[in-house]
Amino acid sequence: MNENFLSVRIEEILMKSDRFTDAQIMGVIRQAEGGVPVPDLCREHGISNATFYRWRAKYGGMDASMISQMKALEEENRRLKRMYGNGPFWAALIMRPVCAVYSGVANSMAIVRGAD
Repeated sequence: MNENFLSVRIEEILMKSDRFTDAQIMGVIRQAEGGVPVPDLCREHGISNATFYRWRAKYGGMDASMISQMKALEEENRRLKRMYGNGPFWAALIMRPVCAVYSGVANSMAIVRGAD
């Protein structure tokens, strides 16, 4: 019985992020703007005060279509980061010592040629 409870609880925790739609989040924010006390809203919707204030900081002043656009851009950004990763960063990091060695060789060759 304890295993079943844990597996159900884990599923609840994993699914919490998708529990509210964009329209529902906007509705909660609009209710607060309309004068409903935040603790009452949080209790009614089953969210913490921190979740409400995070939503307000992130989505305040937006409408549902803007939230959808933002989420689509975030997903595209996530996909691009996965696809490209830190490739250019590592390439530049690896090439820096190589370029320094070659520039040092070129400078020493110029000194030798100038001595002739």
